[in-house]
Amino acid sequence: MRKRNGQSNARVLIVDDEFHVARSAAMVLSQAGYECETCPNVESALKVLEHQGADVIIADMRMPGMDGMDLLKNVKSKDPDLAVVMSVPLPAAESAKEALRGGAFGCVTKPFDSEELSAVVNRAVEMSALQRENRKLREQLDVATVAAGFIAEAPKSRQLVSMIRRVASSRTTALIEGETGTGKELVARMLHYWSNRADGPFLAINCKALADGVVESELFGHEKGSFTGAIRDRAGCFERASGGTLFLDEIGEAGPDFQAKLLRVLEDGEVLRVGGSKPRKVDVRIVTATNRKLRNEVAAGRFRADLYFRLSVIPLRIAPLRERHEDILPLARHFLAFHSTEAGRPLMLSPEAEEALLAHRWPGNVRELENVIERAVVMSGQETLMPEAFAFDDDGSDEELVQVAGIARAAGIDSAVGANMAAGSATDSNQVEVAEKPVEPSEEGTLQESLDRAATMRIRAALSAAGGNRVDAATALGVDRTTLYRLMKRLSL
Repeated sequence: MRKRNGQSNARVLIVDDEFHVARSAAMVLSQAGYECETCPNVESALKVLEHQGADVIIADMRMPGMDGMDLLKNVKSKDPDLAVVMSVPLPAAESAKEALRGGAFGCVTKPFDSEELSAVVNRAVEMSALQRENRKLREQLDVATVAAGFIAEAPKSRQLVSMIRRVASSRTTALIEGETGTGKELVARMLHYWSNRADGPFLAINCKALADGVVESELFGHEKGSFTGAIRDRAGCFERASGGTLFLDEIGEAGPDFQAKLLRVLEDGEVLRVGGSKPRKVDVRIVTATNRKLRNEVAAGRFRADLYFRLSVIPLRIAPLRERHEDILPLARHFLAFHSTEAGRPLMLSPEAEEALLAHRWPGNVRELENVIERAVVMSGQETLMPEAFAFDDDGSDEELVQVAGIARAAGIDSAVGANMAAGSATDSNQVEVAEKPVEPSEEGTLQESLDRAATMRIRAALSAAGGNRVDAATALGVDRTTLYRLMKRLSL
C-alpha cells in the first residue's frame, strides 16, 4: 500500500458497485473537507490504493465477485494501520459482527446517514493517523535502543560508529563488509536511523533468497497480467522503500541477472515494472552488505567491477569480534542483562566465566556470543555463571585453555614454567591412585605446553589432598567434575 505523507486533507476511498450510493457518500464527505474517490469494485480499488493510497476506505460488504470482506483481508495483510469502514445492509447486527471480527474499524448502515458517516470517518482518520504515528515511534525507538546497545569499547568499533554518524546523512551508497554474525544489518539500520530518511521505510532484502526467475519482479514490481500468477499490480522493493533505505544483504551472492538490473537502477534512478510501459522514479538510498571480499569476487570475474564501484562509494568494515577484544565483556554483560531480565532472575558472570569468554575465538562473532549467553541463562541453575555454563560452538579447546590457565595460577606457577607428571590409574568412577613421582621445573615448549605442565601438577596435588576423589578435587580446583574429567583425559592423568 502506498503511504500518504504530507497530505493536507485526508483521502477517503469509497468502494461500492452502486454508483449513486458511492457518489452520495463522496458528496457528503467532500463537504466535510475530505478528498474522495469512488471505485465500482475491489479490483479497481486495489489499483488505486497501490498508486495513490488512502487514509480511510469505505467498502460495501456485499458486492459481486470480490466483496468488502475480501478487500478488508487484502488491506490488513499489507497495511494494518489503514482504517476500513464497512457499509452493511439492514438489519446490520450479524454483518457488523462479521466485519468487526475481520478487522474493520467500524460499520455504517445503508442507506447512509450523513452525520453518522462523517462521524465514523472522522474517528477513523484520527485513529489511523495515531496508529501510524505510534508504529513509527515504536520502530524508531526499537532502532534507537539497538543503536544505543551497539557496544563500541574497542578502538575499531569507536572508529566505525564515528564513520556511521559522519556518512549517515548522505544519500550515497554504502557497502558494509564483515564476517557472518558481526552485525551488518544493525549498522545498516543505524545508517538509516541517523539519516534524514529516518521517517521513511527501511526495507531489508536478502539477495541470496531471490531466485533468478523472480529477481526483476521482486526488485521492480509487476503489472497485473504480466505473467502467470500476476493477478494484481505489485510494487517492487525499490518502490516500497522510496523515501527511505533499501538494504540489500548478501550482495556477494547476487547472480549476473540481479547485478545487471541493480546497476541499471543505480544509473537511471528509475524502475520499470514487469509488463509496464512507463518508468517510475524512485528516491531510495542503497546500502549493501556482504561477508565476502568483493574485490576478490571482482578479480575472479564473479562480480561486476562497474557495480562494485557504484556500491562501495562509502565502504564500512566491521571487524570480527576476535579483533575487538575490548567489546567482548561489555557485549556479554549487555546480553546477560537482557536475557536474565526476560528469564526473571538476576545473573552475573564469575571472573572465571569472563576469562572463558575472553579466551574464546568467537568464529560466529557477536551472534555466537549472544547465543552462548542466552543458552547459559536458560540452562544454568546458579545466579553466578561459571565457565561450564557455556556451550561453545567449537570443540571446547578455548574453555579448556581457560581452565588450565586458572588451575596453573592457583598452583602459584608462572605460565612459562611447568612440570612433567606421570599419570595415575583409576580405581573407581571417582577415585584415582596418585603417583608419587616428583616433578621437575621446565621452561621448554610452547605456552600451551607450559600451562599443561603447571595444570598437571596442580591437579595432581588436588587429587592427592582429596585422597584420589575426583569430585572433591574438582571442588577444590573450582571446576565442575566433567571439566576435570576432560582435562585429566587430555593431560593423560
